[in-house]
Order: sequence, then structure tokens, then C-alpha cells
Amino acid sequence: MDNILELAPVNVTMRGPDVMTVTNDLTWRRLAEAEGFLTLGMPAKTLAIMNSRANWASMPFEANLLAGLAHRELNDFHAAIIHLEKAAKFQPSNPDVALALGWCYKRTNRLAQAIDSLTRAVLANQSEPILHYNLACYWSLAGNVSKSVEHLKLSLRLQPEIIYMVAGETDFDTIRTDPVFQALIHLESGDQVQVNQPNKRTRRGK
Repeated sequence: MDNILELAPVNVTMRGPDVMTVTNDLTWRRLAEAEGFLTLGMPAKTLAIMNSRANWASMPFEANLLAGLAHRELNDFHAAIIHLEKAAKFQPSNPDVALALGWCYKRTNRLAQAIDSLTRAVLANQSEPILHYNLACYWSLAGNVSKSVEHLKLSLRLQPEIIYMVAGETDFDTIRTDPVFQALIHLESGDQVQVNQPNKRTRRGK
């Protein structure tokens, strides 16, 4: 299971019409409408808008990100990856793209690519706790204790309240009993967070 942080809605920040031509203004309005449907939890309507024209040449990054996120919400991870990888070509270190790609790569048994995606984003966005936390989860799934602890420690330095998520995060079950992992958790939580036993609850992952 992935961490709940990655479930936070992703907002696609688009340039306003004041810097576009009239044609691009219409494009921006349609993409803004598509984003609105996605925010409201209506990804099928987002895709209907995205499929209403052959291309979005004036705003390819935003269009591919929106389409990728919509497909992800519909659990069509392979289709999501196609669009998100296109978006990544325009903004390789964009954290929203990296998080979404990580989500989809994990669910298509491509953990190494999920790690690569988050690693690139972390290098360019070192002050983003969500990136470090998700990367810690992926390294845990890969069985790399030192890398997982390294990024979990960084996420906790940036956002200390993340500690309260760790006990319920099943991604850490693979390393939960490791002494190095437990030492970090006990140090950060003051022994208030129970980490001795893997959490067996099921909930939607990232």
C-alpha cells in the first residue's frame, strides 16, 4: 500500500489567458474546465474534454498531465503512464508528474521506474516532504533499508507530523522490524508510535 500523502489532489497550474492569443485562450478555458471536473472527482468528464480535439499543441504539458491524472483516477494505469511520460518530457522534474508516475509504475509492477521517477524529482525539489516520503516507501518495498530510512528521515525533518502516518503505512512492513528503521521511529516519535508489528489494515494506496 502507498502512503496517504500521494492521495492529495493534484492541481494543474496553468498560465492565464492574459499571456495567450485568442486561440490559446480558448484552449486554456477548456483545460481549466477539464481540471475542474478532475478536482470534483469526475475523471471521465475530464477525458471527454481531452478527447474532444486531436491535439493540444499550445499547452502539451498541461494536457498530458490532466489526461494522465484522469486515467489514473479511473485505474487505467497503462494509459496514464503514456500521457504522464509525455508530460515528463516537458518538465522532467515536476513533482506532480513524478508522484503520479510513481503511483502508476508501482501498480504495473515497475517499482524500479517508480524509484527513478521520484529520485529525479527529489534532486530538483529537495524541500518537498511528500517526495521524500513516497521515495522512502518505494525503497522499503525494494528492501533497501538504508535508502528508505534516509528519505523518511528527510521527510520528517521537513514535516514532522508525518511520523503519525508511519504506523499505518503498509509499505514499511517489509522493513518495519529492522533495528535501523525502529531506531529512527522511536527517536522521532518519542516511542509514542507503535512500530513493532506490521499494520494489516487495508485502505486505498497512493
